[in-house]
Amino acid sequence: MKKKTVLFHSNFCRAFTGFGKHKRNIMRYLYGTGKYNIVELANGLHWNDAQTQNVPWECKGSLPDPAKLQTLNAEQQRAEGYGASLVDEAIKEFKPDFYIGIEDIWAFNGFDKKPWWDKINSMIWTTLDSLPILQSAIDFAPKVKHYYVWASFAERAMKELGYDHVKTLRGSLDTSHFYRFSDDQRAKLREAHNLSNQYIIGYVFRNQLRKSVPNLLDGFKDFKSKVPQAKLLLHTHWSEGWDIPRMIEEKGINSSDILTTYVCNKCKGYSVRAYTGQEQNCNFCGSEKSQSTTNTSTGVTESQLNEIYNLMDVYCHPFTSGGQEIPIQEAKLTELITLATDYSCGEDNVTKESGGIPLAWHEYREPGTQFIKASTDSRDITEKLLHVYNMTEEARRFQGQKSRQWVIDNFSVEVIGRRLEEIIDNAPEVDYDYELKPVLLNSDYEPKSNYSSKEEFLIDIYKNILNDNVDRNTQGFKHWMNHLNAGADPKGILKHFKEIASQQNAQQNAPDLADLLDSDDKGRRIAVVLPEGETDVFLVNALISNLKKQYKRYNIYFFTKSEYFEYIDDHPNIHKCLPYSPLLENVLSLEGIGSNEGLFEMVFYPNTTTQKSAAYIHNGLNTHQFSLK
Repeated sequence: MKKKTVLFHSNFCRAFTGFGKHKRNIMRYLYGTGKYNIVELANGLHWNDAQTQNVPWECKGSLPDPAKLQTLNAEQQRAEGYGASLVDEAIKEFKPDFYIGIEDIWAFNGFDKKPWWDKINSMIWTTLDSLPILQSAIDFAPKVKHYYVWASFAERAMKELGYDHVKTLRGSLDTSHFYRFSDDQRAKLREAHNLSNQYIIGYVFRNQLRKSVPNLLDGFKDFKSKVPQAKLLLHTHWSEGWDIPRMIEEKGINSSDILTTYVCNKCKGYSVRAYTGQEQNCNFCGSEKSQSTTNTSTGVTESQLNEIYNLMDVYCHPFTSGGQEIPIQEAKLTELITLATDYSCGEDNVTKESGGIPLAWHEYREPGTQFIKASTDSRDITEKLLHVYNMTEEARRFQGQKSRQWVIDNFSVEVIGRRLEEIIDNAPEVDYDYELKPVLLNSDYEPKSNYSSKEEFLIDIYKNILNDNVDRNTQGFKHWMNHLNAGADPKGILKHFKEIASQQNAQQNAPDLADLLDSDDKGRRIAVVLPEGETDVFLVNALISNLKKQYKRYNIYFFTKSEYFEYIDDHPNIHKCLPYSPLLENVLSLEGIGSNEGLFEMVFYPNTTTQKSAAYIHNGLNTHQFSLK
């Protein structure tokens, strides 16, 4: 029986991120079984990045060539950052039986339209963090068989919508990395960091605005007034997200009571102390300006992070929402009592079984999205911290040990790995030639003459014309149902769907632009792009003559919509008149940038030549009379 090939697509396995840690853990586990061919597609790296050679399995980066990225708009660059194009190359090269995408749900936008999506076993393993569930996550549900979320609140919400196939599969932790030190070890560690006789409240987090730092500072200030030896350790990067020094000053907190972690980018040594700014001199190796607060590029090792947890007396994690919040589980593994906001993924971490303590919160709505978010009650933070402070040592140890075992039973890489093995092993065999032929839509489909309902009609034409699985919860379905309920003619909607199918098929079958150009005039081409309309195309005739007069050796290619060909195609100085496409609007791609040579020496956009548009580069050929005013 041949080994199944499994392609993991997420952050690079050595990145200091939650996705990166989880991916590394689970791939190591599956690689160690010897049952599978493991392949990694790493977001954040280029295809042949040197770092891809430093892992035991096949690895490629998902970012295209930098020159190509510079030719794309912001939306396209974001998609390419998640591997929108190179995932197809990875599928073609490695021929996986199982694709596992581990990212935020928007990373997979359009993946269900890829030719391989339904031909192999495709799985989405995503973090959802708020209610109501993100619409794009709902839209994806009918399109993916293997759909897994990291927190049970999201599974419940999806099941309420009728998606029983959505299941919770938590992010994995290597539980061997985190454990409680002996009391003697903890005492020596504190002494080394000048923290003896202090009561340390800890918070490990990425400094994002969804982490409730202001609420925690308020709760800490009140707690400090009752427990004078208290210190708050914020293990995070102080140069992104919240302006922590400013908030400390505004709230009247003594800055010496707020600690952080400094890491040297030279010797990798760390120290925990009050914040005094970035780029400090290293007190270990003596390097100048090499110490800054921990961040995603220069962070502590797992062993060092375990020490940092062991400096703490209690762990407090207030946040607005989250997908799993891995530091909560890491803290539990070191047998700390953990406080967390009782919302979103926090619900899993504050049950009696988990040994956690819930923090009360107040609802607010995120502007724009209208998502429910939690504002953690600062007074409850104070009360729960006091509760833990007043617990007996015996009670703290019992609850801490309970928390550790709960994490081992529910998050350990062995538990999650075995579940993933079952999913992969039970998946059907793949019979696919891995030729990435475009999926053509059916513009000729004729629906039934009678349907039991408007819903049945709409679902049917989505499926059989646009090759798209929708249901009553998906956004597109709801949009067109509103039109039908408002009295729209079903025949008009059917015609619209067929037109979309025809247009997309035409785009799929369109020849490559390079194939439309002559092969013997490379380096001597000029493009003029004028999409429409009659008057503009007619008036540009005179300018074409002037352009040809200045660049006699160059061939002029004119691009416009086919209905305007008759106004220009008989011009004696037009070499070829070709159909317009929106892809032609990227001048950096057409004229070339970096290693991309481009197809034309000059590209002119008479209708858009302004300071806003980079339509004036022309590879240094700037003598012309082609600016329309």
